[in-house]
Amino acid sequence: MTNSLSVDICVIGAGAGGLSVASGASQMGASVALVESGKMGGDCLNYGCVPSKAMLAAGHAAQGVRQSGRFGVRAGQPNIDSDVVYGHINGVIAAIEPNDSVERFTALGVQVIQAAARFTGPTAIEAGDIRVQARRFVIATGSAPLAPPIPGLKATPYFTNETIFDLNRRPEHLIVIGGGPIGAELAQAHRNLGSRVTVLEMFSIMPQDDPELVDVVRRGLAAEGVDIQEGAGVKSARKISSGVAVTVEDQENGGAERTIEGSRILVATGRRANVQGLDLEKAGIAYSDKGIEVDARLRTSNKRVFAIGDVIGGLQFTHVAGYHAGVVLKNALFRWPAKADHRAVPWVTYTDPELAQVGLTEKQAQKAGFEFRILRWPFHENDRALAEAATGGLIKTVVRPTGRILGCGIAGAHAGELIHTWVLAMSRKI
Repeated sequence: MTNSLSVDICVIGAGAGGLSVASGASQMGASVALVESGKMGGDCLNYGCVPSKAMLAAGHAAQGVRQSGRFGVRAGQPNIDSDVVYGHINGVIAAIEPNDSVERFTALGVQVIQAAARFTGPTAIEAGDIRVQARRFVIATGSAPLAPPIPGLKATPYFTNETIFDLNRRPEHLIVIGGGPIGAELAQAHRNLGSRVTVLEMFSIMPQDDPELVDVVRRGLAAEGVDIQEGAGVKSARKISSGVAVTVEDQENGGAERTIEGSRILVATGRRANVQGLDLEKAGIAYSDKGIEVDARLRTSNKRVFAIGDVIGGLQFTHVAGYHAGVVLKNALFRWPAKADHRAVPWVTYTDPELAQVGLTEKQAQKAGFEFRILRWPFHENDRALAEAATGGLIKTVVRPTGRILGCGIAGAHAGELIHTWVLAMSRKI
């Protein structure tokens, strides 16, 4: 027997974006249903931002011990206790979980349905044995790791960012396939915690960022012993008695093949939008391999349905999903024709040194046909950087001849905090 429920807003997905919509709408008096088949909190809490940054913090602490001699503070090699490291990661997740829990949202008046949702028509879904009708729907199902079609990979044990934190001991030799932000962060974290790490990237690491700034990060990773192999196309993977083996084709050496052996594989080659099983066709919602198609107001082709965050492709960041939630609430509750504006969205890769970016890179400004100037300033010209022995950094800005800022990138210590002045300037057209 199917039970029926009628609400103002039905949110599908309890990640960062979906939780923001559900809590905001409920606190403003709307009746809300929240449908989630997996873990409350989504990727950020369980597999992404929270555990990765907790592991990075542990790794940076270990590296700080190794580097303390530059200040005249003598210390030996750090003694790394895996139980405590992984206990710290799980403890941080546990401390944040109550904020995203079923109990908290039920207390806010949200009707939480723990089941998979599928559309049965343009104005209704089914989730478990409950049929939900709503004035407005919000799809916030996020994204999932995308494993490339590498021969032998399916038969070889491997991790993604969703499973790597299930380990309770650091791997002896971690082979990371993919040199994007996730691959770079987790490569450095494991290296700092004592693992050997090899990064295999078919092209260049962190390809969405400015190459000049990426080079600052590349040098930092290499100095700490991360083996970065660019131009390395992965041809196959297999399980061996001592762990795993990956065969790569060296594109810079005439396509010569070689084999790298390690103990574990981490696949960090991109993500795909979670649209499977939603029966979007029954609701008249257009989508592609890149995700659900939306307009500037984040409405799908079915104007009763909004989609936000990773599931629409584009900038896949927690803070973007939260921003989208605000746009949807204005549209859905107040009929305010708010539009998403992504021109001043910052992002940060939390390696050491960090790399932060807002707006256009030099290459993007060239492609857009802008007349612009490049302004650079190295960290070794900065007094605080000198005092903290953190001079390996660069700030690079892209500005119009009038001084209007098109973009800014920072590679160096505290880049994630320093970028916000530039975000403010760009958002206010200073």
